[in-house]
Amino acid sequence: MHLHTTPPPGLGEDQHAFREAARDFALAELAPCAAHWDAEGIFPREAIAKAGELGFCGLYVDEAAGGSGLSRLDAAIVFEELASVDPSTTAFISIHNMATWMLAVHAQPALRDTWAPALAGGSKLASYCLTEPGAGSDAAALKTRAERTGDHYVINGSKAFISGAGATDLLVVMARTGGEGAGGISALAVPADSPGISYGRKEEKLGWNSQPTRGISFENVRVPAANLLGAEGEGFRIAMKGLDGGRLNIAACSLGAAQGSLDAARRYLGERRQFGKRLAEFQALQFKLADMATQLVAARQMVHTAAGKLDAHTSDATVWCAMAKRFATDAGFSICNDALQLHGGYGYIREYPIERLLRDCRVHQILEGTNEIMRVIVARHLLNTDEELR
Repeated sequence: MHLHTTPPPGLGEDQHAFREAARDFALAELAPCAAHWDAEGIFPREAIAKAGELGFCGLYVDEAAGGSGLSRLDAAIVFEELASVDPSTTAFISIHNMATWMLAVHAQPALRDTWAPALAGGSKLASYCLTEPGAGSDAAALKTRAERTGDHYVINGSKAFISGAGATDLLVVMARTGGEGAGGISALAVPADSPGISYGRKEEKLGWNSQPTRGISFENVRVPAANLLGAEGEGFRIAMKGLDGGRLNIAACSLGAAQGSLDAARRYLGERRQFGKRLAEFQALQFKLADMATQLVAARQMVHTAAGKLDAHTSDATVWCAMAKRFATDAGFSICNDALQLHGGYGYIREYPIERLLRDCRVHQILEGTNEIMRVIVARHLLNTDEELR
């Protein structure tokens, strides 16, 4: 049983219901297959489509665009529950939510009406294409170019480490339409089967094996000008706004992995006996479990606070999302690692879920902006503004 079975202070009955629905789905659809998907590298489109039927693929997309119209806090609650049994599949769903929201908010009406309902419903899936071989943390240095030719853009360049690449239907692509720097970047919605698009090999990864990761090459890919998201030159701003929510999503996935690991450790300490008594009777292990739970509760409160600020559009929402992402993903990995240690050798074998939860949440400290970049964002806010973080 989770430490948050009863609604925490500040959460309403609706949010409690969202959590229960997500938990029921996770136990019924993800838990029985997560280890198999991980071992075999299977992308579970059918399960993701079922998640879409429950509204989990367009959580904070407006209902007018086919989404659930929920808050970022609601979304964080859902992602945590799903990730408690399968962080890899949940993380893809969270990235898909981010890309779907970007299209629903910034697309022209005809494009939005064509794509948003299908994406929010999970029958179509989207990938977010920002990172390039030479532009990771320095996203504003990206080289992929989109030249306007009549009523089309022609895209040339490449992207790296794209989640879902080769298995999704739409690509939200950041490309340079102007000069150097952030102001020259625009966002385009590109059908994934457009002529001129090719996909690299499926990367072999430490975790996240239920979702494919590939590079993408664009060679004279023609996209209607109407597929521009926002205006020319607004792409970097759109990308960063999307990443505020994306960072919270990934932070919530780390909370889920940590909760799943903590639950497994509690069960194991109650069952396993050494030196004539249950492991749960050893005070050193009790203290370790207490520290893990305290870190998890602190991380959850930070994520929920940041989500509330993003929902309220406060001026410090971006820095709070950065802090929450840094803290929760670091804490999440640490809690999973401690849970593995408490399992001893059993934590290291695949019969138990701990090693998969550990592998899946490790990358959370890297993607959606590394945790070092999160520190840069926080430091800049502290040094360049007079605003207090409260």
